[in-house]
Amino acid sequence: MATLELLGFGSTGWGALLLAATALTLAVTAAALAIGAVLGTIVAGAKLSGNVLAVALGNVYTTVFRGVPELLIIYLIYFGGSSAITSVGKALGYEGFLGMPSFAAGALAVGIISGAYQAEVFRGAYLAIAKGELEAAAAIGMSTGLRFRRIIMPQVLRFAIPGLGNVWQLSLKDSALISVTGLAELMRTSQVAAGSTRQYFLFFIVGGCLYLILTSLSDQVFNRAERRANRSMPSAAMGKA
Repeated sequence: MATLELLGFGSTGWGALLLAATALTLAVTAAALAIGAVLGTIVAGAKLSGNVLAVALGNVYTTVFRGVPELLIIYLIYFGGSSAITSVGKALGYEGFLGMPSFAAGALAVGIISGAYQAEVFRGAYLAIAKGELEAAAAIGMSTGLRFRRIIMPQVLRFAIPGLGNVWQLSLKDSALISVTGLAELMRTSQVAAGSTRQYFLFFIVGGCLYLILTSLSDQVFNRAERRANRSMPSAAMGKA
């Protein structure tokens, strides 16, 4: 079968399935990044709080989830979550196995991993804020909430954009591991297409190219966001002058 026919959008082609899998990869990565942003914000706040227990818990979180293999975390979330759901189902009188949805398990697992990295990104971004600005805001009687909205949040986001871009790329690649749960994302679909047609080299190369396209486009998005954020901050221009 011709290569163009295999990659086409006809009845025997895999083009539509590969594009759908690419969209699913983006969706699960975006969901994981959102989950990680929430967890990362909480953990960064704990590590910056000065509370001994909160700092210790934050350090444990970032150490564990940055040190344990990603695939192991996915297995724990997927199979552990399925076991927990099944146990709850049995307690409610339902017989049989209840599996955790692959998308939810994958997004949660990659999100937990992403959260460990985002916590360090946000913590570093906060520490990059000039202390004089925070002291001046407190001196003029600015409330904690107003300081957060007007000074802390805009600058943390500004300083965090490059790091968040790296975390996004990491999560995008980690999403390939979710294929072990059966989710038909890009890696899984490439494997199925390769196995069905025996064209392993072709479909794995195509899958790799699609990942490269996603990462290249992501780089452009984050680079543009970084330029936009710096352009809106006069202090950035003055610092570069």
